Amino acid sequence: MKRDPDFPLVRNLVITLFATNGHLIDMGNRLVRPAGLTTAWWQVMGALGYAPAPLTVAQIARNMGLTRQGVQRVVDLLAARGYVALEPNPHHQRARLVALTAHGRAALEAAEGAAAAVDQRIIERIGTERLATALAVLGEMRDLILEELAQSATPSNDPTLSIENEE
Repeated sequence: MKRDPDFPLVRNLVITLFATNGHLIDMGNRLVRPAGLTTAWWQVMGALGYAPAPLTVAQIARNMGLTRQGVQRVVDLLAARGYVALEPNPHHQRARLVALTAHGRAALEAAEGAAAAVDQRIIERIGTERLATALAVLGEMRDLILEELAQSATPSNDPTLSIENEE
């Protein structure tokens, strides 16, 4: 396969995304530490806070591009601290639904409030039009990557696709 001369653009974007993600995690930890959270907790709580209904651990993991095991560990910690509650799932006996509690919603609001000043600086520097373009581009990249992952996964080589593990 012949490489497109613009190939370095993709690679540089990926490297920049990796670096940005690392810095985003560091900044997130600094911002939400006073609320008693970590970036990982905030990420899972945000997934729940912006969802129209409670989600299973597997749904959170898929939506956020995380491992189910990693999300399960965070959910267990959040549940122990009263940020989330595990509810029966009418569609799956073992895969309970994870829902924010009032305490969790308050902590999520505190985290979002702590991030508001940085969010505002990003809007002011980059502008809403460029942010909307970036969001669209990243969404397209995510969709293409998910398509590639789906094409390369088969039940024989990917144990996460077995029926027993599906929530």
